[in-house]
Amino acid sequence: MAENSASNATNEIVLNVNKDVSNKSEDSTSHATASFLQKLVAEVIGTYFLIFAGCASVLVNKNNENVVTLPGISIVWGLAVMVLVYSLGHISGAHFNPAVTIAFASTKRFPLKQVPAYVAAQVFGSTLASGTLRLIFTGKHNQFVGTLPAGSDLQAFVIEFIITFYLMFIISGVATDNRAVTCLFIIMLCFLLVNFVIN
Repeated sequence: MAENSASNATNEIVLNVNKDVSNKSEDSTSHATASFLQKLVAEVIGTYFLIFAGCASVLVNKNNENVVTLPGISIVWGLAVMVLVYSLGHISGAHFNPAVTIAFASTKRFPLKQVPAYVAAQVFGSTLASGTLRLIFTGKHNQFVGTLPAGSDLQAFVIEFIITFYLMFIISGVATDNRAVTCLFIIMLCFLLVNFVIN
């Protein structure tokens, strides 16, 4: 509010300006203010829903004469990652994978002392999801719906190494750089997952 006052034949303008710092974006501080327990719970929930959605799509596809198809399974995995990163990323960083946690710790972008707890939370979440799927999809389990290497052990190791390196290269290069566009990163990661599952 401006007030005019005249003293000694001069005009002064006094501005009463109150800075409103309450409009500060909560998104920038919420990751820092989340407690460690909240971060672990977010990792358990995120890993649970990721494994549940992805593996359920595989089971539904196998039990219903390939109704979901491989591209459909890929889309389920990609969309699950996208939804979980957007909904839980601000709390825990949305690792949902021990490889991501270890990669962030090795590049000093994640505290090394928190790695065991994060990995334990991720293993716990994925185990709960597997157990839930086991309860839901009852019946005789005489089929293995996982992947089997088509070639030698060396070929399987090399392809897994390349695919994991590719995934971690993109995550480390884009997710840890402040100049990267987050929305484009999420879309790129989803397409990457679709490509991995189809191939």
